[in-house]
Amino acid sequence: MPTVSLDNTITLALSVRDRHASADWYEKNLGFELLVHFDEAGWSELRTNTEGVTLGLGEQMEPMPGNMVPVFGVPDIATARTALEDAGVRFDGETETIEGMVSTATFYDPDGNALMLAQDLSK
Repeated sequence: MPTVSLDNTITLALSVRDRHASADWYEKNLGFELLVHFDEAGWSELRTNTEGVTLGLGEQMEPMPGNMVPVFGVPDIATARTALEDAGVRFDGETETIEGMVSTATFYDPDGNALMLAQDLSK
């Protein structure tokens, strides 16, 4: 039995220099559909052609190519985080919340790969 229960969604988060230009590129070249630009959070999201998979674009001054972070949807981030911490999983800092949008928490696999939990607060 898994430590936490995940939703049937995943967001693949990339760091990019210009979210709007990157979103246009993914729409034009791969047929993805823009879902939202959250300008105040420096975040854009696109629906991919794979059900349940979105692409998140986080704007950075110096993006790190090849650094993709899988973001797993959870129904209750506090419960999921506590269960993973109790299992010895290492987290990076506190859970971050953008009211009315999302709560996220970054954690690491045994090799130091960054992963993230996210609870959608917009519903």
